[in-house]
Amino acid sequence: MNEVRRRSAVHVPQGFGAPHRPGQSGPTFLDSRQYHALATRRQRLMVLGGLFGLAWLVLVFQLFNLAVFNGDRASGASTRIVSVDKTLRRDIVDRNAQLLATSLKTVTLYADARDIADADEAARGLMSVFPEFDYADLKKKLESERAWVVLRHDLTPRQHASVHALGFPGFRFEERPRRIYPKGSLASHVVGFVGSENKGLIGLERTLNDALASDSADGPVELSLDLRVQYIMRDELIRSMLEFKAKAATGLVLDVTTGEILALVSLPDFDPNDIGAASNNQLFNRATMGVYEMGSTFKAFNTAMALDGGKIDIDDQFDASAPYKVANRTIHDFHPENRWLSVAEVFMVSSNIGSARIAHQVGAERQSEFLERLGLFDRAEVEIPEIGRPLLPVKWGPTETATVSYGHGISVSPLSIAVAMASLVNGGYKVEPTILRQRDYDPGTRTRVVREETSRQMRRLMRQVVTQGTASQADVPGYSVGGKTGTADKPSAGGYDRRALITSFAGIFPSDKPRYLVLALLDEPKGTPKTHNYRTAGWNAAPTVGAVVRRVAPALGVRPTAEVSPFAETAQLASTQR
Repeated sequence: MNEVRRRSAVHVPQGFGAPHRPGQSGPTFLDSRQYHALATRRQRLMVLGGLFGLAWLVLVFQLFNLAVFNGDRASGASTRIVSVDKTLRRDIVDRNAQLLATSLKTVTLYADARDIADADEAARGLMSVFPEFDYADLKKKLESERAWVVLRHDLTPRQHASVHALGFPGFRFEERPRRIYPKGSLASHVVGFVGSENKGLIGLERTLNDALASDSADGPVELSLDLRVQYIMRDELIRSMLEFKAKAATGLVLDVTTGEILALVSLPDFDPNDIGAASNNQLFNRATMGVYEMGSTFKAFNTAMALDGGKIDIDDQFDASAPYKVANRTIHDFHPENRWLSVAEVFMVSSNIGSARIAHQVGAERQSEFLERLGLFDRAEVEIPEIGRPLLPVKWGPTETATVSYGHGISVSPLSIAVAMASLVNGGYKVEPTILRQRDYDPGTRTRVVREETSRQMRRLMRQVVTQGTASQADVPGYSVGGKTGTADKPSAGGYDRRALITSFAGIFPSDKPRYLVLALLDEPKGTPKTHNYRTAGWNAAPTVGAVVRRVAPALGVRPTAEVSPFAETAQLASTQR
């Protein structure tokens, strides 16, 4: 039996596959190989069609982006936002959480002038948003063919949207954080400022740059400053500068136990929000970087040195009846008593002659060792980089021993004076100054620098300077202010300029158990009719400190007390005369 093999056939509808020939009747059939070949070709056509459609969509999107959103440079876009270092630095706050520095995201408008087709039209468009622009200058920038032309910093959201809506190719937006200082110049020398790269350049912004640049979620950096005290200190220094026509001024308030700095002011100061307007004179931190011959404030250290050694008693007498000749120098008193003075009287009336004789009796070696122990030979260690190095005598002979005893021939910073003075009155413990909040202060880690009895005697003597001596205008009823004045001629070429003075007063309160030290310094104050034309510290620096104490004591919770008989047991300290 013959087996007939038949090809499998597939029915192909007319219009698909083989064409229908004229005169051919019935459906057209293709074998399986023909059908699969046609199906493969059909799939390829569909893929090619899809790719073509996708390319068309990309082209349409790019054209839409160019016309509406003005995206990247290839499409001549204007809404491109370039982010530069999005890190928001941590906030800086005072001890009461008052904001001193914070960061905000801002937008800068710039242009790629190569993409500006019509500089005139683009300039006029920008003028509609920023009418304060200078048309000629703006048009020149847009014609410059430069790739980076900064037009405006810190756009508001409204300005950003308005420029975007102009739709001009070539405009760009750069997003970056901006450091804001809400209190302006109030604490500028402490806080400092950042540069264009968002890095600290001076002050705590520089010293703590890495810590501040960390995640803002870490919380703010807390300072020891109290902005209420800072404001009062600055306000009173400004008043004194104006009243006494001083060239500059500085001052601080220090916790004598913890070393926390509650206020630190240097005038003239600057606004860190507008650092381009600041001069070198404004940027100079006189409280920490400036070093000065501080005059008679050094007599506090000279007196403490004598008493702490145990060889000189507070009632011992020294000859101040005539000028004191030392080598080729003759030492005079500003207001000579022309008599023998006790140690207490030497301090109270601020006798240069008596101080020099005390220093010579103690000796140069003991003097230099004592001052070094108080930290006056080293830079003050505090958390800002602008710290001045003391200027010490090249040699330490009899002349230097005498002049250093009353604050000449040695230059230190006001902060160093304040820290050393605080160490004398807080029970005799070395103070470690800080601008950072000390929440976990441990008094057990303190180092003793003078005997407790010496500290007690110095507190009494400082109170007498105010009640009976050169600083009566620093007295504030109820707050028992004590302290020491200092007046020094400014060094000049070939000697000293007696027409130019540095005056200062370091005051403590309450003097029986001090909590705070307030220091004020004026650079070249002038006499006034009110001061009978006197320019010395008792007439300007002392009343400045008194005004500060009067205002800050209530704010700091120091309650006034009735001082019926202050230090009655030592009322006879200055009674013995020879």
